[in-house]
Amino acid sequence: MQTVIHIKADKEVKENAAKVARELGLNLSDVINASLRNFIRTREVIFSDTPQMTPELEKLLDKVEEDIKHNRNLSPKFESAKEAINWLKSK
Repeated sequence: MQTVIHIKADKEVKENAAKVARELGLNLSDVINASLRNFIRTREVIFSDTPQMTPELEKLLDKVEEDIKHNRNLSPKFESAKEAINWLKSK
């Protein structure tokens, strides 16, 4: 048997969540039901303000790590701001 739950959500949050759910081939009810089942199973709700990297940022960092690994696109260590400015002007 199914029941209806009425909740208040910011319009933008609901629209964005529904969009992501559609992209995953789900509807918002599926997402909410999965979240409720997880809550029942784990008996926990996790709130986090820890920033998460976007896929775009992860790709950019992968490129940076490759550059570091191959000693590309790196500046030398500077002892002073003047030394850094002179190095930049020479480029």
